[in-house]
Amino acid sequence: MKQFLSAVSVVVPDYDAALDFYVGVLGFDLIEDTRLSATKRWVLVAPPGSMECRLLLAKASDEAQSRSIGNQTGGRVFLFLTTDDCPRDMTRMQAAGVRFEGAMRFEAYGKVVVFSDPFGNLWDLIEPASAPPRSG
Repeated sequence: MKQFLSAVSVVVPDYDAALDFYVGVLGFDLIEDTRLSATKRWVLVAPPGSMECRLLLAKASDEAQSRSIGNQTGGRVFLFLTTDDCPRDMTRMQAAGVRFEGAMRFEAYGKVVVFSDPFGNLWDLIEPASAPPRSG
């Protein structure tokens, strides 16, 4: 049996604001944006080259969901974005206005720095220690 995570829901206040950040700032690909009703859309985004797991951008539909925006994990890092060049991506993201929570650290598993999306979700940007060498 083969299984994999196909999507992770991220509760957001507005579809278009979320697309502006994830596609416009982070450079994710828009996989799908299908209108399901007058108020609900099926919006999937993913980092370039990502083949299996997507983010489902889910607009909060009630007060309880709205309260969870930016705090879906109780203040812990929520999502992990792996890269082959953490300093390059951090520089690009800073230039685009992404807020980082401190300096890049060197851990046993690789380089890591925490950033937040505009909605308060914390992310780790990680370059694994075992990343293949970069060309050039």
